[in-house]
Amino acid sequence: MDPRQILRHLFDSAVGAADPLRVLGKYLPDQPKGRTLVIGAGKAAASMAKALEDQWTGELSGLVITRYGHSLSCDRIEVIEAGHPVPDDDGETASGRIVSLVSNLTKDDLVICLISGGGSSLLALPAPGITLEDKQSLIRTLLRSGANIAEINCIRKHLSAIKGGRLAQHCWPAKVITLAISDVPGDAPDIIASGPTVADPSTSSEALAILKRYKIAVPEHVITWLECPESESAKSGDVIFKNNKFILIATPQQSLEATAKTAKKLGLASIILSDCIEGEAREVARVHAGIVSQVLKYGQPISPPCVILSGGETTVTVKGNGRGGRNAEFMLSLLISLRGQDRIYALAADTDGIDGSEDNAGCIIAPDSYQRALDAGFDLNAVLANNDSYTVFAALGDLVITGPTLTNVNDFRAILVL
Repeated sequence: MDPRQILRHLFDSAVGAADPLRVLGKYLPDQPKGRTLVIGAGKAAASMAKALEDQWTGELSGLVITRYGHSLSCDRIEVIEAGHPVPDDDGETASGRIVSLVSNLTKDDLVICLISGGGSSLLALPAPGITLEDKQSLIRTLLRSGANIAEINCIRKHLSAIKGGRLAQHCWPAKVITLAISDVPGDAPDIIASGPTVADPSTSSEALAILKRYKIAVPEHVITWLECPESESAKSGDVIFKNNKFILIATPQQSLEATAKTAKKLGLASIILSDCIEGEAREVARVHAGIVSQVLKYGQPISPPCVILSGGETTVTVKGNGRGGRNAEFMLSLLISLRGQDRIYALAADTDGIDGSEDNAGCIIAPDSYQRALDAGFDLNAVLANNDSYTVFAALGDLVITGPTLTNVNDFRAILVL
């Protein structure tokens, strides 16, 4: 099999292991005495709703929110599309409808909450005195700041009327079962989609500190709200969590392990570096290049032919005005570090099929990619400085384009050493 085909096959294995249509059914709860209401948000929300609807034999209704272009048709669960990564009016309206749906439930009712990556933006219901425009402006700035997902979601939770456990408050006293697909390093329930149905350990003071750390200017009324006790999220021990259960149905680690099994079938040894790598994408790439060098020179920590696997969510501090998501930036930095090293092929892509806000999932490189880029006239260091990685890989024909995969277990990286 061609090395490029091998990499695509490995990526498909990672995505397939997190397909809700394959994995959700085994986690279905018992049917309640009362109503069963389905709510949720995320890039996988529609496929999760479809999987649930197909396998649920009792009464069922509800509403979930997914990103534009990530919808599937359901018969009993309404699917609404909204903005991501910047929230919009559709998300705000749909979030308000979810709150209305779960109001006035009883202890005999069951709420099944379907949560996946992207839910933080899609559950766009601002806290009192905070406007959607406030959140839109802040998120645009945060996404360019280099802040990691835990930091961004800490701020989101404390500016929301629905995240940080507050959705559970609206559902009380019904039983809440949250089925979640993790897209965050460490799989922390309070960080996945900003934890709308779970207790939140973060504080408003921490949110203020993050704004200060990244020198992010916000309107005075936002600061006033964060200094107010009412901005605090729901905490552990609150009675609203007494009848709640949180279940992870798919994780980055599970996808990496599935990929390792696929590699073995192809006759390749594999090593999983980590499922939760964070940091600047270009710096993470340089570390990966160093590991490749060790493999080639010493056969450590694994001997060729092999594949080096990793997951997690890197960040990009945007200083230029080019195009490209964190996976493309990782790959451009890796390309520069490897400088056409023979026997090395690599793929980095987001398992949701969208790298940032572009139309590609990620990129792929081969031993000839570096020279082809130079022959095309690219000054690769200048391109990296301008955060314009997409342009290079588009010109080389090395974009990985899948379209929305309807799941999301974060970034996937595979480096093939032959």
